[in-house]
Amino acid sequence: MKSFYHYLMKFRHPKPVDEISKFANDAYLDHSFPKGSVSYDELSSYLEMNGTYLTSVSVFDKAWDGYQNEIVKQI
Repeated sequence: MKSFYHYLMKFRHPKPVDEISKFANDAYLDHSFPKGSVSYDELSSYLEMNGTYLTSVSVFDKAWDGYQNEIVKQI
């Protein structure tokens, strides 16, 4: 299964066009981001403690919903 990080990277953009593309750019620059994780709890805990670049948890929730709809439900 594709990790959340790999899903998120498709939203990277040189000039962020929305909150999710900014989140993707920032996660890319975060060398400690749990790149192999598929766990909501692990990712949300990490972001609570280390995601100072995340303007709101709702941005992560929107991205997670997209991940669930596109990746997880295909299995």
